[in-house]
Amino acid sequence: MKMLFGVGLVVLILGIVSFFVPYPQKENHGIKVGDASIGVQTEHSEKVPVVVSAILLLGGAGMMIAGRGRG
Repeated sequence: MKMLFGVGLVVLILGIVSFFVPYPQKENHGIKVGDASIGVQTEHSEKVPVVVSAILLLGGAGMMIAGRGRG
């Protein structure tokens, strides 16, 4: 049961962090004709959707409650 509590704690922390920390994303746009290629690489940061963060929070809290055990 203590393992479930530990996993729940990690999921809960990930849920809290996902509200604030954006994750970087890169996209390559370009064309290739024969041996020549022209391209542009764009970078932007996005945050995890609020619904996903909320699910992580609730799931982590639920696992912690289920895994706290007795004694």
